[in-house]
Amino acid sequence: MWALGDFPSVAHRVIPHLGADLVEAAGVRAGQRVLDVGASAGNAAIPAAVRGATVVASDLTPELLDAGRAEAAALGADVAARLDWQVADAEALPYGDGDFDVVLSSVGVMFAPHHRDAAAELLRVTRPGGTVALANWTPQGFIGRLFTAMKPFAAPPPPGAQPPPLWGDEDHVRSLLGAGVTSLHLERRQVVVEGFTSGVQWRDLFKAAYGPTVAAYAALVDRPDDVAALDAALAALGDDALADGVMEWEYLLVVAERGR
Repeated sequence: MWALGDFPSVAHRVIPHLGADLVEAAGVRAGQRVLDVGASAGNAAIPAAVRGATVVASDLTPELLDAGRAEAAALGADVAARLDWQVADAEALPYGDGDFDVVLSSVGVMFAPHHRDAAAELLRVTRPGGTVALANWTPQGFIGRLFTAMKPFAAPPPPGAQPPPLWGDEDHVRSLLGAGVTSLHLERRQVVVEGFTSGVQWRDLFKAAYGPTVAAYAALVDRPDDVAALDAALAALGDDALADGVMEWEYLLVVAERGR
């Protein structure tokens, strides 16, 4: 799904600073060993490397990692040398117990279908006393509402899969991480998104370039009435979120210390 469209271009347009904000909140510093789970094109991994950390950027989609390699190379050899781009499944990470000082995910791990498996892996690969830091779209926020709007039109999820925006619910995160951490900071924040003049303009970008939306439309081949209905629902969603050319997309910042 994430190889559909052009997610790196979407991320650059709508969340260019989200990864760097997450890295700041996690307190990443030079010399640390960092893992970015669901790294995509490096929205968080690259800012961590810029800070001097040694970073493994992992994702299940090779095409996204290729885009990240190219972006890191454009920043220079020093940054690129601190990044290792690896295909990996968030529910079965190919790393040892406690291998990383900091484990990050910027709206990435939330899309792994089995939340408890993914949460257990985040904690396992973090060293005792290390940091797990996540940015997750909330169910009530704009992207959560997008998934609600697409649900009647999308293909059914695989058995046992949980909705991605649940990772933006405080009680759900406590249930996933609570027993494995000694501190857990949860804070709702807003991403300010500018540059759209209408819901139709936003919809057309996501229809062409955002993997889950591309996949939802792909499931509607030969169903023109449903295409029209989804078009109308997404345009209305975008219009409802726009105020004076600005959208605010809510996410949950999670910063936890793994138990010692």
